Amino acid sequence: MTRSKRMQPVVNVTANREREAAQRLGECQQRVQAAEQRLEELIQYREEYTRQFANGGSLNTARLQDYRIFLGRLNQAVEQQHVVLERAREECAALRQRWLDMHTRAQALDKVVERYRDEERSDQNRRDQKETDEHGQTLRGRKNQDD
Repeated sequence: MTRSKRMQPVVNVTANREREAAQRLGECQQRVQAAEQRLEELIQYREEYTRQFANGGSLNTARLQDYRIFLGRLNQAVEQQHVVLERAREECAALRQRWLDMHTRAQALDKVVERYRDEERSDQNRRDQKETDEHGQTLRGRKNQDD
């Protein structure tokens, strides 16, 4: 068995790991987008709630207290979503680096296997040329004997 064929299982495993890493990165990027969208929705809701309250007219103590409590909860939700988003981005950065490492490793293995194949082709060409030369010498030898 040739070296290039012996390396094929390693190449296949590495390629599978690279694909899996790329898939996990894609899923993480989707989570980041969802977290960004959720944060934007919370911010927009908070702004709208604040506008509606400002246009609400008269304020009594109970309504003002409810407003402050709810606005506090909205602010907490916004801050928590910032944390969720930052963690998702950090996870994506780590997954991106893992994918990049796997991609680099897969490319390196592909180059090694290609070099092995080039060497094997060169060896085969030399053997073929040697056989052709020997065959030619054998024919010349027979021709000289026939003369």
